[in-house]
Amino acid sequence: MNVAIFGGTGFVGSNVTKALVDAGHNVSLLVREGSEHKVPDTTIWRSTSGDITDDDALDATLADCDAAIYSIGLLREFPSRGITFEKTQYEGVVRSAAAADRKGVSRFVLLSANGVRNPGTAYQETKLRAEQHLAASGLEAVILRPSVIFGDPGVNSEFATQLYEDMVASPLPAVGFFSGFSPSDGAPRMSPVHIDDVAAAVSAVLESAPGAKPLPLGGPDVLSWSEMIQCIAAAVGKRKLVVPMPIAAMKLAATLLDRIPAFPVTRDQLTMLAENNTADPATLEGLIGRPAKAFVPENLAYLKGR
Repeated sequence: MNVAIFGGTGFVGSNVTKALVDAGHNVSLLVREGSEHKVPDTTIWRSTSGDITDDDALDATLADCDAAIYSIGLLREFPSRGITFEKTQYEGVVRSAAAADRKGVSRFVLLSANGVRNPGTAYQETKLRAEQHLAASGLEAVILRPSVIFGDPGVNSEFATQLYEDMVASPLPAVGFFSGFSPSDGAPRMSPVHIDDVAAAVSAVLESAPGAKPLPLGGPDVLSWSEMIQCIAAAVGKRKLVVPMPIAAMKLAATLLDRIPAFPVTRDQLTMLAENNTADPATLEGLIGRPAKAFVPENLAYLKGR
């Protein structure tokens, strides 16, 4: 199958690209100027220079393809630089879906996110509106909603690497976020999902019948923030003191400081953290035909030496 990938040089997209090439598919990548060095070290059928605002580049990427995958997303927006959730996570999907329709590419796989909603944060709202637009587009839409994704990021970054760099590698105690009044009862919980499993799920849905509902992708563990920090510390041979921190207090600081790029979290990210991010692993395991990979030290070994 010939498959166009938008976002194929990012953390998720580069792993999806490798999985598809390994499965015998031909991959056509849209590569933004300056990201040529991020093209996966594998056999790529075709690459096109451009971005999601360039209709000619979109058409060239989709030419002669049977399916398209959209995996472009942001963890944080920078409006002063023109990098926004609206442009990247909604308008990019609208333009790419229109291009797929023009080029006769009927199957369109969207990498969305678990927990999207409206009203919600700008991140959540743009993801959900993109899902809704794609579902109404007339294309054979498949929408995947992974929980937080971990795995070797290569030249990119990902969830566990950021936690390691921001909290575990620091000589200071790590922060254990919680909502309400109790560090135990109010601890946010997540179902971290391994990038290999996400890539395998994308490959699996390329030729399966599209479902009417978005498919949640979660790993086998439901872990608190503190438990994830301790797993990361164990993976690099450390023990880490975790100090409870109310999310409300951190939100107050973020309200004042999250416009500063060096500040580690935004107010919206803290809002989403408080909502939890869990998903039953049964859907993922049904797609990939095997148990999902756990968030355990052996699967976090890529953090050693960082």
